[in-house]
Amino acid sequence: MTERTTYLLVDGENIDATLGISVLGRRPQPEERPRWNKLLHHAEVSWAQPVKGLFFLAVGDSLPSGFVQALIALGYKTVPLRGEGKVVDIAIQRTAEALQSREADVMLVSHDKDFVPQMTELAATPDRRTALVGFREFMAADLQEIPGIEFHDLEYDVAAFTSKLPRVRIIDIDDFDPLEFI
Repeated sequence: MTERTTYLLVDGENIDATLGISVLGRRPQPEERPRWNKLLHHAEVSWAQPVKGLFFLAVGDSLPSGFVQALIALGYKTVPLRGEGKVVDIAIQRTAEALQSREADVMLVSHDKDFVPQMTELAATPDRRTALVGFREFMAADLQEIPGIEFHDLEYDVAAFTSKLPRVRIIDIDDFDPLEFI
């Protein structure tokens, strides 16, 4: 019997765009971007099993070699894509559909509602764990409403950032710390 695996499907463009447009209001500086190694570690520790990180990115005619090599060194399998349309979304959708036939768990790192059908099907599979990773306040409502899906906040649960982000989010009263505001 093989050991169960978590597949971590990273929509890098979506995370970068959400961070830049919705959280920071500008293009993120390198030091403000997620520490992708912390995401792999979080997935492995959270579900106590090996993780296969697939990092999807759209490219033109040239490969961003430095970034790709850094991701590979961290343990990701990079999936550089080009073509017409939303190539990253298409590739993640196809990967999620292919995972339906495997006994594996899936974490999707994206806020995009385009993955609702695939994540709904994966989450409906008995004994399969599924999760969304990102910023809850920017997560597509349709994704959040999938029965049985977990949520991991990229900043608070994963601790993927080296400094606090300027986020405005809903806080459960049990988690409220007035010292964060005074």
